[in-house]
Amino acid sequence: MPAAALKQKPLPTQSTAKRSVQLDLPYAPTAKRPLPPGRPREWYITHNRRLKAMRLAIALLDSGVYVPNQARNEKIRSTAELIGIHPPSDTTCHMVRALLRYSR
Repeated sequence: MPAAALKQKPLPTQSTAKRSVQLDLPYAPTAKRPLPPGRPREWYITHNRRLKAMRLAIALLDSGVYVPNQARNEKIRSTAELIGIHPPSDTTCHMVRALLRYSR
């Protein structure tokens, strides 16, 4: 009998999809490293925008927002304020929703 067949099934957990979960505060971002020199300015802007969108998407997932239509611009901006980062632009909000869409 294979070893995988002997494993017990994990106990079912309570879903958080129907209720929001409070973020564990304080939010502590990882240590920042210097970006590589010599790239065009647009590369740095896009890179930082992607990092911000990922931080916001993770914070929204932690708070119980799993689908893009739950993440309106106001919700994304209030989450940004909650975790202590500058309010995102409309473009960054769009990127956050795209990350939520493709994480499924």
